[in-house]
Amino acid sequence: MSYFNAFYTRNRKLFFSFPLVGNPSSIRKDYGQTGMTASLARNFLRQSSFKLIGILLLLLTGGLFLTACGKKEVKPVSQESQLTQEAFKIAETLKNAYLKNDRTNLEVNVTTNGYKELASGIKSFDSAELSFTPTWVEVQDSTVNLTISWKGTWVVKGKTIEERGLAIFILEGKPLKLAQIQRSNPFRQPE
Repeated sequence: MSYFNAFYTRNRKLFFSFPLVGNPSSIRKDYGQTGMTASLARNFLRQSSFKLIGILLLLLTGGLFLTACGKKEVKPVSQESQLTQEAFKIAETLKNAYLKNDRTNLEVNVTTNGYKELASGIKSFDSAELSFTPTWVEVQDSTVNLTISWKGTWVVKGKTIEERGLAIFILEGKPLKLAQIQRSNPFRQPE
């Protein structure tokens, strides 16, 4: 291990010279006119080596951090995840079509039997607000059961009606289409 020489000149300024081979105990006991004792020199060298070790550890840690934070391999999206995302999109499309009273868009995203059931429950309204919060999704083969907590406000002939509920949208086929709504239908306003 190499250390550096530290000594004082006559005007009490500290100077360094590199390298001093050996260990701090090999520093001469007699510095003559330098005014620095051997124990002071050893303490100074020990403190300096701790600083040097600290700086090296900091640089090493920083280097490891920068190399470890590279891009990681992106996992492919699973079939179930794709079906779930598609189910969320269908539910939002149905909600927006219902609020705009767009029967053609409803018919496109619902199976034939499902549309007959859905259309029979839709009544006219002046305006409506409907919010969906998906709470649970079950995927079985190509069938998706999407559980939605919903809250709605309808205005019919100046009268405001509020309702909330939990519906299960059963989506089937490829691409997914609404086949049935179980429990509380959000597209059927209360009377």
